[in-house]
Amino acid sequence: MKQTLFTLLLITSIGLISCRKTRNDPNITQYDQTQIQNYINANGLTGMQRDMSNGDTSGIYYQILSQGSTSTPLQYSDSVNFVISVKSFDGKYINTDTLNLGHFSGLLGHVSFLAFNGPILGFTKGLQNAIHDIIKYKGTRARILVPSRVAYGVNGVGTGSSSNTNSRILGNQCLDYYVNVISNLDYIDAKTPGYDDYVISDYAKRNNIQLSTYTHVTSGRGKGLYYKINTPGTGTDVLNLSSAFTANYTGKWLNGATFGGTATDPSTAGTTTLSSFNMSDANGANGVIVGVQEALIGQTAGASVSILIPSRLGYGKSGNGSTMGPNACLSFDFTIATVTNP
Repeated sequence: MKQTLFTLLLITSIGLISCRKTRNDPNITQYDQTQIQNYINANGLTGMQRDMSNGDTSGIYYQILSQGSTSTPLQYSDSVNFVISVKSFDGKYINTDTLNLGHFSGLLGHVSFLAFNGPILGFTKGLQNAIHDIIKYKGTRARILVPSRVAYGVNGVGTGSSSNTNSRILGNQCLDYYVNVISNLDYIDAKTPGYDDYVISDYAKRNNIQLSTYTHVTSGRGKGLYYKINTPGTGTDVLNLSSAFTANYTGKWLNGATFGGTATDPSTAGTTTLSSFNMSDANGANGVIVGVQEALIGQTAGASVSILIPSRLGYGKSGNGSTMGPNACLSFDFTIATVTNP
């Protein structure tokens, strides 16, 4: 009996081992491939190509939407500015804020370093390699499907519960990107206005703003700035770079979200207190941003001014803290209350 029982256990063990050996579990490369192919089919995507730039090793799929100049291919050591929108395949993380936090400005070889400390989730090794190997040139727009193994891998990234949306990307999630590598940020001339001017013009169209009623600065320190004097001032003291002033103001990104204003400033919120400003410090560096300076110079108390500011005249390539991305264009409205000159 014991011998019979032993024989049965032995046969069962062999069978289990045999089953384990013959199972065809997919590895991560196969898993990613299946996820991407299913995503393409489920979303009816056409025109997607498989990346063959390094011998079919990346697993990335892409579609070039608009080709930029092909004169000089990008290198990892090059400075690059680009804008992305990104979402995970499961739809639990989506960031389409291409007017503020979807911006990158820096060395192409450092893109993936922002994975945990960047303004948004999405700056991955896969994205970095896709820009270098597939997009290749400034001015090019593309859609990129990046496999999880060159995104955030098995652990994912972010904070909060796995059921949260827009605070984390779960493990083994492939990512869907739209990428625009910017060829030129700054306004050059009427024929070549640059990315910032396109963004401002698009904002104006979406919000029924008539830019023809604004003063457009096309030369000098304020080049690229748009401003409009809604109400002329009635005061006698004129704002210059040495002035201090008080005002009601609102500051917005061009996605319409407010990032600051008299009603939200900690020192003024819930009161009738005005916001206080210096046009600049003794070195002309630490006052209000250059775009505001250029629009308000020459104004007096009582003036109401609307301003559309290209990124170069705002917070530039460095942005401002964790909420203001690099290369963000801005909108301000100021109503000046008092002007004080030394």
